[in-house]
Amino acid sequence: MGLKLRKIVIIGAGHVGTMCGLSLMYRGEVDDLVYIDIDREKAYSQALDLDDAVSLLPHQITVRTGDYGDVEDADVIVMAAGVSRLPGQTRLDMLDDSIRIMKEVASHMQGLHIPGILISISNPADIVADYLRKQLDLPKNRCFSTGTSLDSCRLRRILSQKMHLDRSSIQAFVMGEHGDSQMIPFSAVHISGKPLLQWMKDDTVRYGKLDLVQIEEETANAGHEVIEGKGSTEFGIGIALSEIVRSIFHDSKKVLPVSPLLEGEYGQYGIHAGVPCIIGKDGIEQVIEISLTDKEKEKFENSCGVIREYISHIS
Repeated sequence: MGLKLRKIVIIGAGHVGTMCGLSLMYRGEVDDLVYIDIDREKAYSQALDLDDAVSLLPHQITVRTGDYGDVEDADVIVMAAGVSRLPGQTRLDMLDDSIRIMKEVASHMQGLHIPGILISISNPADIVADYLRKQLDLPKNRCFSTGTSLDSCRLRRILSQKMHLDRSSIQAFVMGEHGDSQMIPFSAVHISGKPLLQWMKDDTVRYGKLDLVQIEEETANAGHEVIEGKGSTEFGIGIALSEIVRSIFHDSKKVLPVSPLLEGEYGQYGIHAGVPCIIGKDGIEQVIEISLTDKEKEKFENSCGVIREYISHIS
């Protein structure tokens, strides 16, 4: 019996798509990496550049360009096509351009057999995932976005810096929109099993003055800060994507904050929003519902309302 090679198709060969590919290659999570882009010359050049790196990696990888027929036997499809976010622009400001691009991409994929898992990175992430799931008629467990996975990494970085504690000791999720309306359930943040709010209460000298409002603002604005300085984000999302793929290929059942279709969880119906989920070989295996305070519930509902409002504008 032949060994099944892990095939990943990345649609979009820009900064984000290329960094996702490099992260997957470096971590040994792909055997056959295929790029599709409307700019075929750029896709070829990016694939060639990445292929040069294979010689110094400890595993064999094929890196190439392809066409939409490649999605029919891909294990994972990464949607990274789109326009770059401009300084001062919100992810939601990109909606019209993103949907125009997604309509074009979806037109090439409609009618194809898509057995793999589609993970969307393109912004606005929650809305694009919803659009693609509907257009391609994909099951909810096999079509989702990276959601608030990158935002959660940013939150852990900020908490680590302010508390002078190792990031790996911090368990924290950002929820809601991958965008400005996101929220942090601070009541569910733990450091080595101890609630953050208890740390603040027990050691007022070191942690009592933590400004949770400021932390929430810094987390939401982190992407803007990167784009103001260098024009795009790429490294963080590349690693976040590879962590999701790793959990799929290894059936790790890791809990990660991605953006699945909600069908009653947290009282929300018919939208994609960032929530903690168990990720395994079948994609989204379970949405984890954590206890929220009344104020946190209100903030999450408000964020979902923003997503729902923008979905209603899509023609």
